[in-house]
Amino acid sequence: MAQISSGNGFKLDVAQPKGVVGKEEALRMEAEALAKLQMEKRQTLPATSSSTSSSASSQNKVHPATAPRPTPSSSNRPEKDLIVFPEAKMQAEKDKFRDIDVDKLTNQELEKLLLDDSFGANSSKASRPSLLLGFNLSASYPGGHATCSPSPFHSGQWTPSMLSTLSSSGVSTPTHQQAPMFPSAPFPNPENFSFHNGFSPQPGAMVFQQPTVTLEMAKLFDKIHSTSEYLKNGRSASTDLDSSSTSIASLAPNPPQPAMESPAFSRFEWLDLDPLNKRKAEGEEGSSLASRGTVMVVGGPAGGDPWDAVLLDETEGVAGGSSPPVEVTGKLAGRSQPRRSSTGAAVTRNHSLTIPASSSQQKPNNQGSGKALAKYTALEEKEAQNLEVVAFCEDVAILRSKFAHDDLHTNPGYVLSAVIPQRDGGGDNGCSVKVSIEISESQEPVTFTCDVSSPVELLIMQALCWVHDDLNQVDIGSYVLKVCGQEEVLQNKHSLGSHEYVQNCRKWEAEIKLQLLSQSTMRRDLARTAEDDTAQVDLERHLGQVERPFKENVTRQGLADYLEGYHNQVNICLQNESTQYKTVDRVVQTVKNLCCALDEVETQAITEAVRRVKRSVNLPRTRSPEVGSKSSANGHLSPVEECMGFLTDAVYDLAKLYLRSFCPHAEGESAAEGRGSMEASGTTDHLQFTLFAMHGIPAVWVSSYEKYYLMCALTHNGRNLFKPIQSKKVGTYKSFFYHIKWDEMINFPMAVALLPLESMLTLSLFGILNQNASGSPDSNKQRKGPEVLGKVSLPLFDFRRVLARGTKLLCLWTSPQAASAAAGIRRKNLAERIILQVDFPSPAVDVLYVGPQESPCPDPNTLEELDPDLRRRVEKLCSRASTFGLTRADRQLLWDQRHHCRAHTHSLPKVLASAPSWDWGSMAEIHALLHNWPSLQPVCALELLDSKFADTEVRSVAVSWIESSSDDELADYLPQLVQALKFECHLKNALVIFLLSRAQGNVNITLYLYWLLRDAVQDPAFGRRYDQVLGALLCLCGAGLRAELDKQTRLVTLLGALAEKVRQAGGYARQVVLQEGLERVQSFFQRNSCRLPLSPSLEAKQLNIKSCSFFNSNAVPLKLALVNADPLGEEINVMFKVGEDLRQDMLALQMIRIMDRIWLQEGLDLRIVNFKCISTGKDKGMVELVPSSDTLRKIQVEYGVTGSFKDKPLAEWLRKYNPAEDEYEKASENFIYSCAGCCVATYVLGICDRHNDNIMLRSTGHMFHIDFGKFLGHAQMFGSFKRDRAPFVLTSDMAYVINGGERPTSRFQLFVDLCSQAYNLIRKHSGLFLNLLSLMTLSGLPELTGAQDLKYVYDALQPQTTDAEATIFFTRLIETSLGSVATKFNFFIHNLAQMRFSGLPSNDEPILSFSPKTYTLKQEGRIRDASIFSFQKRYNPDKHYTYVVRLLREGQSEAQFLLRTFDEFQELHNKLCILFPLWKLPGFPNRMVLGRTHIKDVAAKRKIELNSYVHNLLRSSTEVTQCDLIYTFFHPIARDDKTEGFEAMSKAPEAPPLSPTSGRVEGEVKLSVSYRNSTLFIMVMHIRDLVSEEGTDPNPYVKTYLLPDPHKTSKCKTKISRKTRNPTFNEMLVYSGYSKETLGLRELQLSMLSAESLRENCYLGGVTLKLKDFDLSKETVNWYKLTAVPYF
Repeated sequence: MAQISSGNGFKLDVAQPKGVVGKEEALRMEAEALAKLQMEKRQTLPATSSSTSSSASSQNKVHPATAPRPTPSSSNRPEKDLIVFPEAKMQAEKDKFRDIDVDKLTNQELEKLLLDDSFGANSSKASRPSLLLGFNLSASYPGGHATCSPSPFHSGQWTPSMLSTLSSSGVSTPTHQQAPMFPSAPFPNPENFSFHNGFSPQPGAMVFQQPTVTLEMAKLFDKIHSTSEYLKNGRSASTDLDSSSTSIASLAPNPPQPAMESPAFSRFEWLDLDPLNKRKAEGEEGSSLASRGTVMVVGGPAGGDPWDAVLLDETEGVAGGSSPPVEVTGKLAGRSQPRRSSTGAAVTRNHSLTIPASSSQQKPNNQGSGKALAKYTALEEKEAQNLEVVAFCEDVAILRSKFAHDDLHTNPGYVLSAVIPQRDGGGDNGCSVKVSIEISESQEPVTFTCDVSSPVELLIMQALCWVHDDLNQVDIGSYVLKVCGQEEVLQNKHSLGSHEYVQNCRKWEAEIKLQLLSQSTMRRDLARTAEDDTAQVDLERHLGQVERPFKENVTRQGLADYLEGYHNQVNICLQNESTQYKTVDRVVQTVKNLCCALDEVETQAITEAVRRVKRSVNLPRTRSPEVGSKSSANGHLSPVEECMGFLTDAVYDLAKLYLRSFCPHAEGESAAEGRGSMEASGTTDHLQFTLFAMHGIPAVWVSSYEKYYLMCALTHNGRNLFKPIQSKKVGTYKSFFYHIKWDEMINFPMAVALLPLESMLTLSLFGILNQNASGSPDSNKQRKGPEVLGKVSLPLFDFRRVLARGTKLLCLWTSPQAASAAAGIRRKNLAERIILQVDFPSPAVDVLYVGPQESPCPDPNTLEELDPDLRRRVEKLCSRASTFGLTRADRQLLWDQRHHCRAHTHSLPKVLASAPSWDWGSMAEIHALLHNWPSLQPVCALELLDSKFADTEVRSVAVSWIESSSDDELADYLPQLVQALKFECHLKNALVIFLLSRAQGNVNITLYLYWLLRDAVQDPAFGRRYDQVLGALLCLCGAGLRAELDKQTRLVTLLGALAEKVRQAGGYARQVVLQEGLERVQSFFQRNSCRLPLSPSLEAKQLNIKSCSFFNSNAVPLKLALVNADPLGEEINVMFKVGEDLRQDMLALQMIRIMDRIWLQEGLDLRIVNFKCISTGKDKGMVELVPSSDTLRKIQVEYGVTGSFKDKPLAEWLRKYNPAEDEYEKASENFIYSCAGCCVATYVLGICDRHNDNIMLRSTGHMFHIDFGKFLGHAQMFGSFKRDRAPFVLTSDMAYVINGGERPTSRFQLFVDLCSQAYNLIRKHSGLFLNLLSLMTLSGLPELTGAQDLKYVYDALQPQTTDAEATIFFTRLIETSLGSVATKFNFFIHNLAQMRFSGLPSNDEPILSFSPKTYTLKQEGRIRDASIFSFQKRYNPDKHYTYVVRLLREGQSEAQFLLRTFDEFQELHNKLCILFPLWKLPGFPNRMVLGRTHIKDVAAKRKIELNSYVHNLLRSSTEVTQCDLIYTFFHPIARDDKTEGFEAMSKAPEAPPLSPTSGRVEGEVKLSVSYRNSTLFIMVMHIRDLVSEEGTDPNPYVKTYLLPDPHKTSKCKTKISRKTRNPTFNEMLVYSGYSKETLGLRELQLSMLSAESLRENCYLGGVTLKLKDFDLSKETVNWYKLTAVPYF
């Protein structure tokens, strides 16, 4: 039947029948209506008949391909009647409208005008809008879309240029040329054209008027669009078939917009432009049985097809008569199903293909495209949903119900201070600290001293005593101690000293400042509310600002719009068989558009259906249209209709397949399918599947590669279960789009019954290069091998343990090589996917994996004892730190003796990794062993989450063991746990639920997890999974925390844009760009304060713009100074960097922080500086700045570009900031401890690129490293030169600070011992660091990609060696590093490269290295005269001469005496030369001296020269003599005030140590004595305070004997240490083949000698030890005093 639109321009008052209308009656009513229509047209168009007739006849003679195309009218409903009003009547109406001033017309007046029945009474009601619009609204085009495309009204910008021309358009594909949509002529030849109801238009009977839209009309359109009547009717009631697709904001992202879509005139449909619209009684009802099942009632538009009511098939009408009435406001579906319209009863149409409809009422707030979605329940069915996502959302909802918003324990709404547990007796017991507590009732803070081991509750009680007389009336638990300056509170149940904040205060010797607050006054803006507990779990709702590698090309709502367009084209095609050969192309084009929106996926069913449709249209016809219509009415479908049905099925199958693959929808509840199942273990089938095609391939692949093949691997635990199978090699094919088509069956000859539950199918795509792709004529060029283009993995069993079935769409993630070589990936801007289609068999029943019953596990007490040798082998294997180096025999032994290994609890990962098989039959034994194994420590259980343990049960048990860790411990390992999600087979797993549950109860974990997940979303292979977990986290955290995260995200976006602009700018423009950008950031803070991503306890309220700047490094990071939101807090200083991947810095800092915690737990405080770093996106992030610190380069270049080769810069810099002797000693001690920690940490992690700009020193003496861009031994290269030659950075200027001078002292021995102790403590936890790094191998870090990188750490830790051997090993590393000239040369090269010193330091930096401040003439008083009075010999820290300066100032009668060295005078001269390059300054004495420098003669000569220099300097120009540099140099410093007179400053040299020849022997030796495996080990560690003849430094070495030894066969000796009284040897002397009984009869004689080159070696002392006094069952370490024993 013809589909007659309701917008044909007539007001036909037809009584609409209720219920079922007979077919004959319907045809009669249609004929009467159209006859009346024809008669009225003839009456109103007498004058134009002849002209129209001639015009029509001329058009019929034109070839259809070249015929001019009409400009169709605008409407959104299918239409076949084109109505034109007479020119005279139109002109009269236009004259009437000219009297209306549109600009002054108010909305109320316009509404009254439009709704007034008397308005335009001289014409029909339909004439009003026609005149308003300037052209016929009732005319339509195929598809129900206006053809004024691109519509000038889409964007709402009404410009004359847009309205000047209305172009015709057609259906198009975004990436293809638009195809013609309409027939070439306005109408077919009248001789063979007729409507289905028999009405045939006569030539010349109709005139099509060219549409005209003026600017005034456009203004009127906009007025109508803003009226309340439109907003009330046009938005809430559906208006036409495709108004949803016309909405600008309907799709996210919008689907491709063909030219046929989205007319702006759909806004005005509510004006009832259709005279055939008649409202029906609200009680009318009807339904029909559709081809896809029961078709429910949907709403129709206000302007729906009135003839739908009279075309109801009798059989369908009766079948659906029992459906209850449903009132909906959905849009016209365009398919054959009953629908509830505002103008008619439920109807159907034979020529319309049935589509799934909605049985639910449309939600009132759904607008635009949301209405289309409601009609397509096929898009909401289970087949179109990812059931795993549905089940996951249910789990998330259950998890949320366990954390009620009113539980303060799990929902405090504020941040808890981190707790770092320390070993009992670690030195803190009995240590007191000063605490200052701010109390609101007290004007002054309460200050008292308490023990660090005191619980926080005790401090609260002490503080409350100041304001409450009776504590019995006070609830102590209702109070908390907040940290001043930070938004965090101490944990009441923990000790004061266990909090990280307190430990940092003690480290920096800062005051502990707290604030006493009650729970009721605490800010709880981050707490969840009751509304949060009941909110719907929608994984997509809060992900709007998250950057993703793949964006959804089409949403469910957008897909519904595409389907509406498709159905419109199908209906148009079926309505007129005479034009099907043309209209079918538009159907195919619409299908192509749909496939394009679905990532260019074209299934085999679509291809076949399109081919059948085209073939059916071209078949010869034996029936007339009328006969065809009748046969269709009787239920017999024509070939075209049948093929269209197949095509529709294929389209819907593709839509549902795509939705469940890439558009998960979690509304509703997951329900069982009700399908039968069979156990996988009972089937004998082999695994087989079909590789069909690769869709959406980049265009560059088509030209670059000639053949493609897939490598199919079946894996489990990262190992192949069977030999990989290679597919056939094929090229590209072109149907709708280019694709790679295999259509090949792959059969793995492996029974499904043997497959493990977590079996993975991994498919790798290879491309064979096209040798002629580059166009090079060189035919002899070498042929390259296949390139890996990408890969994808799929679990064979889903989360319900059902074997994969049906068609799967898999998103290929491309390899870095393909991404860099193929610009095709860039052409999609990572917004589209490359899809692999794999077809699995679809059996009648599900194949369900059911694990075997666990086998009984033997009682450990009943096991037979192992042979001693075998037991030792097993113990040795169990004690290994990792599975590195395990041979096949070792693995077999571990598995065979697995039950004996239970005594070594931590060996479970090694035992499970040694399991010979993980197939179905082996799981009974593996799971029995797992469930009977003692619980592991959380740090040990981390290894079970690695990729080599895919078993779901193993991972679930590991998570249950990790649950015992505290939140603060969990935060240390959170990056690894996030990465471990990649190794889970499914989204629904124990690990993700565990992480979400911990985030529910701790704000710190929530914010840390948020930024980790945001970063992981960028992963090309696992981004979708992280995207869903992030969506769940945002659903759970509550509105308050989401708002805070949103602020952080906006702040990071602003800072990232600013940093990039500053980085791109050059020269002086950078400062201008910085200031402009900082103003924009400041405007952000004016609206709200914001917590920093670095830590939720740091909250800033604004920028201190004057203190903000940028660093002059390659990345040009920003230095930001933020004002603390807490008035009691200090300024927050951070760095924001772009252009560098900070994830590696995060990992290195995390490893160093874990090392520090291990040391602290063992009682070793190496005073490590831990600063925070967070990656906030791709190649950008934020880093905490450590205050009062400088780089080594900045310190060293104060002594010139060669300052790196000098020994004193670091020591003198520390002395400048620590002038008092006790302060300097404390700073030196901090330096020794922190330097030891840095040496161990940087060596174990292989930190490279260690130049002097990457090492920093704090004024308190703490040294630390920054910028970890190179690690795990990946050294920085300078051409072919390896810059990092030494094991770690330890230079002579560092040794100078450690020793307290140039000579080695016992302080260096302390440094070596600290390094050895720290190294051995880390070695005990080798497994932890190897596991943590192993979990990060798939994180995308370029320098941590596999086993070879882990091997570096394994070799550095040497876990299989003893502590003594490791001590010796690290001592050699210290010697190697200290003796390396390459490190200093590297520093020097970097100084040259970074030389930017252009005068005096800026801001508040000191202008002289020995003066911490700058002084001026105004502050000090004018200098009258200065002279060198004398010189003094000093010995602190080394022998040198200092010169006494006599200074006279105006207004002072007495002279001042200052002490300055020659180097300080030279520094003054050098900086004066820089400051006054054009001034003539006096010449400075020559520094070069032949022979010894620090002797009296040289000092006397320099005194005269310096006196002349000072005399001439003070007589230079006024600019020079009065500059700040001069007055800073002559300002008294701490060393000038130590004594009253300069005579007392001299210090007598220390008496040289006595030699043995004078009758005294001094010194001690430190030895380690141990015995194992019939071998005596004597390790000579240190010797201190040696004396020698003449007081010179000896060249000591050690010689030992086992006495009695008459033949001297037991002699052993160490290497020689040069010129030192405090040598460190750490050498092992070994005596093998001695039993304990034999050694009990022996004595160890140790002699200390000094090696002399020109005379006999000098004896320095010795010691004799009786071995029977030693307990050889354990190691003995002790100091022994040297005596003058007889020398053997």
